[in-house]
Amino acid sequence: MFITECELIHISFSHNQFLYFLINFPPQIKVMHFDVSKPIAIGSDHAGFAQKQQVLEWLSKKGYEVMDEGVYENVSVDYPDYAHPVANAVEEGKAAFGILLCGSANGVAMTANKHKGIRAAICWQTEIASLARLHNNANILCLPARYISTEDAIAILEKFIHTNFEGGRHEKRVSKIAATV
Repeated sequence: MFITECELIHISFSHNQFLYFLINFPPQIKVMHFDVSKPIAIGSDHAGFAQKQQVLEWLSKKGYEVMDEGVYENVSVDYPDYAHPVANAVEEGKAAFGILLCGSANGVAMTANKHKGIRAAICWQTEIASLARLHNNANILCLPARYISTEDAIAILEKFIHTNFEGGRHEKRVSKIAATV
């Protein structure tokens, strides 16, 4: 059973109804959302720099605390140098989630996904961001800066932040993502 932060449940059962409920429903109720009391880690390479600056401005206006892992100027850099610190912050629980930007988002996603417990998703539409959260419990959003507008990037980010993981049948699948070798 999945409950969002905003829902309140009041259940009133007879003894037999309660036993039926325990037998026929999952044993736990989960709220799977980002803990935005923690900062959001963000990083980009040179191709994502301009869009990252605009996303930072939007996050600041919305009151989110941010860990900017660079790049800090528009100069040619190697994307792993910025994707690893964001992935580390998420992996270590220092950040609520991460945002990575590069030209296609492929390089930063590949780099971040090398980290244990990281599920970095390339999202170019709000529906993809929603599904990445709902079904895959993505914890790093990767944006292809050369292929989406800043307005689209912000809409995608907003959807990512406000969509909760469904759990249930998806939880079993997500638990199989990490390599066991």
